[in-house]
Amino acid sequence: MIKRQDLEKFEASYLAPWAVKSGDSRGRQHREPEHPYRTRFQRDRDRVIHTSAFRRLEYKTQVFVYHEGDYYRTRLTHSLEVAQITRSICKSLRLNEDLAEAVALSHDLGHPPFGHTGQDVLNELMKSHGGFEHNRQSLRIVKLLEKRYPEFDGLNLTWEVLEGICKRVRDEENPLTVIKGARHPSLEAQVVDCADGIAYNAHDLDDGITSDLLDVQQLRGVALWRENEIILDQKYKRLDFKMKKYQIVRRIINDLITDFRRATEKNLRKHKVKSADDVRRAPVRLAGFSLAMDKKNLELKRFLYQNMYKHRRVRRMEFKARRTLTELFQAYLTMPELLPEPEVASPGSQERRICDYVSGMTDRYAIEAFKKLFLPEAEG
Repeated sequence: MIKRQDLEKFEASYLAPWAVKSGDSRGRQHREPEHPYRTRFQRDRDRVIHTSAFRRLEYKTQVFVYHEGDYYRTRLTHSLEVAQITRSICKSLRLNEDLAEAVALSHDLGHPPFGHTGQDVLNELMKSHGGFEHNRQSLRIVKLLEKRYPEFDGLNLTWEVLEGICKRVRDEENPLTVIKGARHPSLEAQVVDCADGIAYNAHDLDDGITSDLLDVQQLRGVALWRENEIILDQKYKRLDFKMKKYQIVRRIINDLITDFRRATEKNLRKHKVKSADDVRRAPVRLAGFSLAMDKKNLELKRFLYQNMYKHRRVRRMEFKARRTLTELFQAYLTMPELLPEPEVASPGSQERRICDYVSGMTDRYAIEAFKKLFLPEAEG
């Protein structure tokens, strides 16, 4: 039977010198006995998966609200796609897959309902009370709000996973502040950040075409799409468009990952990196694309922003989301007794407790809560 110590020895011998090894972890805030056959980062990944916040991601959407169709991506499917891309990259670069997967699965825990609109609305409502930002909220969830253990609040995750969740180096809650000269998170965390962007572009392309928000003729002006469509048209005659769409998106993902691996390896050699802390103290962020691919990827992002995120149907849903969250927040602020009992007892100011409650809602729950509060015919 394999023991934890065996896994740690394997990591030390197999992983790249700049990879983070679970046996070298800076530990947890609250001391715990080590598990007999799971590494520290494997335990962290498992703890994240079993949280209430992770399960709620199934009904928190990216662009489309849950009732618009069960095909479109949710925060849960997005997190799984990010984890899959992350593991593929980390395996090929000999990085710590378990650490990266734990970060990938937890990176969206703090997202509120209704996508980025929800974050913007809550940030405005909390402007005089510390604001709202989903990475910071993810930290708050795993450090404080999840109640799973009698000995401490939160999940008591390792320092390295918290480092990966928190993207802001200058934030006082960022674990990186304890390392002198640190500018960037671990390479595993940087991979997650890039995989997040790759997954976003790929699935928004897929969802945007399926929902008829994107015009394929306009898409042919985008290099990543056009180049791969030409290759497919040369290889297959009269290929069904639905199949072609899947294949182009697949090829775009592969192009981005392949370039990312090469460019990152080049940067590691250029800066003569020899340890995980060398990555953190590097003068530039080491994980990323080549200049040519970065330009193509930026072109795709701008196309999606202009043609999908600003589409009338998306903006109409944003209007509804803004009204729903604003009126819910104001109602709970005016009458705190409307909050469920556990939320009244949560830590922080009254505004922060309300923000915790509203940001934790799924799209479906927020819509139902709005109906119960503001529609006389709705059952309470």
